Amino acid sequence: MEMETVATNSGKSSSRMLTTWNPEDKTFWESEGKYIARRNLWISIPSLLLSFAVWMVWSVVVVNLPNIGFKFDTNHLFWLAALPGLSGATLRIFYSFMVPIFGGRKWTTISTASLLIPALGIGFAVRDAGTSYTTFLVLALLCGFGGGNFASSMSNISFFFPKAQKGTALGMNAGLGNLGVSTMQFLVPIVITAGVFGGLGGDPQTWVKGNATKQLWLQNAGFIWAPFILASTIAAWFGMNDIASARASFRDQAVIFRRKHNWIMCWLYLGTFGSFIGYSAGLPLLIKSQFPAIDPVKFAFLGPLVGAAIRPVGGWLADKLGGARVTFWNFIVMAAAVFGVLYFLPHGGSGGNFWGFLIMFLLLFTTTGIGNGSTFRMIPVIFMTHHKCEDTDANTCTPEQLVALKEAAKESAAVLGFSSALAAYGAFFIPKSFGTSITMTGGPQTALYGFLAFYVSCILITWWFYSRKCAEVPC
Repeated sequence: MEMETVATNSGKSSSRMLTTWNPEDKTFWESEGKYIARRNLWISIPSLLLSFAVWMVWSVVVVNLPNIGFKFDTNHLFWLAALPGLSGATLRIFYSFMVPIFGGRKWTTISTASLLIPALGIGFAVRDAGTSYTTFLVLALLCGFGGGNFASSMSNISFFFPKAQKGTALGMNAGLGNLGVSTMQFLVPIVITAGVFGGLGGDPQTWVKGNATKQLWLQNAGFIWAPFILASTIAAWFGMNDIASARASFRDQAVIFRRKHNWIMCWLYLGTFGSFIGYSAGLPLLIKSQFPAIDPVKFAFLGPLVGAAIRPVGGWLADKLGGARVTFWNFIVMAAAVFGVLYFLPHGGSGGNFWGFLIMFLLLFTTTGIGNGSTFRMIPVIFMTHHKCEDTDANTCTPEQLVALKEAAKESAAVLGFSSALAAYGAFFIPKSFGTSITMTGGPQTALYGFLAFYVSCILITWWFYSRKCAEVPC
């Protein structure tokens, strides 16, 4: 009989269902809670890293498709880069509510295993030069499974840690998970140059550009993730836990749609994470279109790497200085970085300055990472404040206070997931905005001015509701 029926917990036990879980109780946390929480976190991180890798793999694949014989124009390629963002964001809306319904362990196992479908599908599709554009569109949409996983992963981890450590824990989960984008953009260009899987991987394609030719195993862009996905699926099933007190129906969680601050934080997180994932998806093609002499795959991975690596620092800074203060100043720097990108782009007959452009984009990615960490630190604090939860040891709480703590935890977990869902639409709108702007005006400047206006709105909203003196919810 499976151990889900065990009624007691132990940090060293193999119990799957945690029937007693109170991380705000300092005695419980020190004796066993932190060991269980950390184990779940360190299993969650590689699963989330793989999710981001599969979600964003088209940003590298599309750059190579025309050179191995697929006759797709620039607009077709931008659609393939953008569609995983559209489907991933839509799936996040549903994934936001899955952990309290199914349990974190079960849902992490299912959602990680689902990544095999697009990973293997891409591998088989690119081996056949006759594969239709429609098939590629379907595979691009299926890569959204990876995007959806972020919402459930963040929701799940938020239940395991006390309020004082949520910013750092969520920053670790998201930041190291976000490294999947840069890991993919660094690793895929390497593995597609060799027959990593021998005869099992299939024959190479002939890559042609001008008079240059070489052998390419583009199928490895999908196949390379399969063994790691299998390992992470097994680790989730045997190593993670479900929390009994975190169970809730969709109706219980749907209360967040009546919370004003849910929608405000969705807007702010769209500015941070939406920018991170959108620029990650669109930067390789943007470099290719604006600086044709530059090989985009040599540099595109640097942005997501910086943004992902700095995210835990954003959570840590928010724990120390306050999420609203960090978020407010961060958006100001984001806006300044966009001006820098605009300055170094080609314009008026000038070829632009690639190195200045790249440095400004790296600064922009840095601010997206810090903002991702600080905004996710704000959400639990906002809902603790809403439910009037005092910063006290849960062991001394009244029954009413314990109920408030649990309600705040459930609502903040749902908002973490739902805000990440809406923010993920940035993975669609940003690359598509670049493509549309280039098609209609000859350059990406119009799209960038639109992003700049959005960041200005985020500055004003953060100041008014959260960071100014006498703000509605100082956090």
